Amino acid sequence: MSHANAALTPRQRLRLAQKIVDEEWTVAAAADYFCVSWPTAAEWARRCVELGEAVMADRSPHTRMRIRTRARRTV
Repeated sequence: MSHANAALTPRQRLRLAQKIVDEEWTVAAAADYFCVSWPTAAEWARRCVELGEAVMADRSPHTRMRIRTRARRTV
């Protein structure tokens, strides 16, 4: 499931990449059509070519960096 601020769902990411890779759209045209920046469009197309369709799924939230805080002292 995509987070609330995600520009594209996994299905839309795949469609964007297919437009660039298979249908030979320019990165700029695909980015404009899907309302994302061209670096984002280029990144999804690159990932699709290098890693395949499975990479379009959302990444696990468990891979994010976690910061540990010190325990509070009670007086």
